[in-house]
Amino acid sequence: MARAAVPGRLSWRKATLTTARQETPTARTLVFEVEEGWPGHLPGQHVDVRLTAEDGYTAQRSYSIASASGLEITVQRLEDGEVSPYLTDVLEFGQPIELRGPIGGWFVWRAAEPAPVQLIAGGSGVVPLMAMIRARAEQGVRTPFKLLYSVRTPEDVMYADELRRRARDDGGLDVQYVFTRVRGRRIGVADVHTHAWPKDFAPSVFVCGPTGFVETVADILVALGHDARSIRTERYG
Repeated sequence: MARAAVPGRLSWRKATLTTARQETPTARTLVFEVEEGWPGHLPGQHVDVRLTAEDGYTAQRSYSIASASGLEITVQRLEDGEVSPYLTDVLEFGQPIELRGPIGGWFVWRAAEPAPVQLIAGGSGVVPLMAMIRARAEQGVRTPFKLLYSVRTPEDVMYADELRRRARDDGGLDVQYVFTRVRGRRIGVADVHTHAWPKDFAPSVFVCGPTGFVETVADILVALGHDARSIRTERYG
């Protein structure tokens, strides 16, 4: 998932691609080894990635971290993008990039938080939410999680096999999908009312996706009685 880069005083460091896997026909997960080591991160944080051409031209984008530990990002290729086509189609093992991070402190989940968790993703907005699901399992906590994942078709689901396995094996994790192209409409009140935690459970809510999607879902949650202060949003595009 890409966002506009956030300026900061973090130092740029080199990172080398060690592993890659194709998540969907247009999305690729990249695993990096970071020079001087990765300092660790909270699930929901992101990194800035910078590419520099031979003529000195630079382009940078921000990408959510997908992993619970180590550094993985999942990049959705944008046909008119400057950075994503290189990361999804060109970058090879052993090649370096520059990055800085981790960045962000609001859109994060901490295992010590006792409230049940509601994750709602639109498209590649599932990436930081996947980091939360993985961190829950890695840290061995039993906090109940629900993921409502809105995506065009089953073929566009990122982490499909892993989500299927975790929904089966990770006790307390529920995963539901809304396939918008299949049914010809976007996520709506009935979907959130049916598949999300009710307001009486006072869940911590994380919503991530395109701007229009995030605004729609946040409005639905408030209309259903959820406390706006419990809804954390991350948007892109």
